[in-house]
Amino acid sequence: MYLRTNIGRLRTAGFCFLLVFLFSSCGKQNTVAQSKNENMKDSTTMQDESNPTTKTDEEWKKILPEESYIVTRQKGTERAFTGKYWNSHESGKYYCVCCGAELFTSEEKFDSECGWPSYTAPAVDGNVKEKLDLGYGMVRTEVICSKCGAHLGHVFKDGPKPTGLRYCINSAALDFKKK
Repeated sequence: MYLRTNIGRLRTAGFCFLLVFLFSSCGKQNTVAQSKNENMKDSTTMQDESNPTTKTDEEWKKILPEESYIVTRQKGTERAFTGKYWNSHESGKYYCVCCGAELFTSEEKFDSECGWPSYTAPAVDGNVKEKLDLGYGMVRTEVICSKCGAHLGHVFKDGPKPTGLRYCINSAALDFKKK
């Protein structure tokens, strides 16, 4: 009985370790995999009626830091607990790193303990869009900037009241301005 219990504990611990390893390395693998797709033409060119300018991959690469480019234009993900805003508690507003659209405020930010900045709602109705994401064998709701099409992160239905939503956003997609 003692041996069987300890083997069960080892299996559980091993499984937990495997999950932690997979989730912690998933962002890096995603980033690396996404950066290999740099030759995709027109995949990050976005034209919007309110903002008639378009940018090619090369133009985005010139104006964005590498991590921001991979996250916002190629749908990459930064590693959990590594982004500059995941544990920030300063008052202010969060803007799209690509186009400057106001996305979230510190008033809606909360600590979800997931490793990414989390918000209960966007700052301005219509500045973020939601899109079904079936990538990597999962069913999720992607959050993108309405103005420029930048990938921001995902929204989940496990947030606090009043919305019950958790907008889980990559720090690399955001630019913060203090109040």
